[in-house]
Amino acid sequence: MIELFEQDIKTNDRQSSKGNQLKWENDGIWYKADYTGYEGLSEYVISELMKKSSMKENEYVLYSPIEIKYKNRVYTGAYSKNFLMDNFEIVTLERLFKTYYGKSLHSCIWTIRDVKERLSFIVSSIEKITGIKDFGKYMNKVLTIDAFFLNEDRHTHNLAILRNSNNEFMLCPIFDNGAGLLSDTTMDYPLDMDIYKLIDSVKGKTISSNLEEQMEASKDLYGMNLKLEFTKKDIDDILSRKEALIYSEEIRNRVRKVLYEQMRKYPYLF
Repeated sequence: MIELFEQDIKTNDRQSSKGNQLKWENDGIWYKADYTGYEGLSEYVISELMKKSSMKENEYVLYSPIEIKYKNRVYTGAYSKNFLMDNFEIVTLERLFKTYYGKSLHSCIWTIRDVKERLSFIVSSIEKITGIKDFGKYMNKVLTIDAFFLNEDRHTHNLAILRNSNNEFMLCPIFDNGAGLLSDTTMDYPLDMDIYKLIDSVKGKTISSNLEEQMEASKDLYGMNLKLEFTKKDIDDILSRKEALIYSEEIRNRVRKVLYEQMRKYPYLF
């Protein structure tokens, strides 16, 4: 457990559609408190499983679960190291697009009828602004992660790139997967409901309300750029580690069942 204080509180423009988690930064470590359920466990499990994929270590943010004491209350949550290099900042796609074009990227996307055209518009716009190449492959990785891990909260405020003081751009490590794995037990995915019905109810927010449609559109346009390599044993091992035990057995068992079902549904990702 770590105790954090008001001077450690951080705010930013990467908003969730369900509100903002309490977030802190202390000695180069970022902390996030759970807000609607078990977001910290979701961040942890997904990042650990990314170790067993085709992604390189610098392509995603690694999270660990933690208990956080703040103002005499104890929260579960997650922490991660600050991945920003000197002179770099995180810039959301929404902020970047609005700075250059004076319009909302989110609003522009949803004036386009075709899902593939929406994604192509995002990719071409960001590549034009930043000079980054292969942003489409990056988006395929993001949307594949979202489809498999059921991340319902990927929108233009938490998709981002990195920019330095010389206005040079880099791809941002993939972060903010806390809304995955049915983690919102407060509002949308109560623990006492059937997980298979809940899985079918999860909606996307990037270019379609259908997470699989988003992934397939990105694959058709930019190829399949992510392979998963973990097993059921890997999932069991992660969920049985000491750091995961701050979450109840009921929650950990649900995460296990969700992942097993997604492995059954998407065997071609392995």
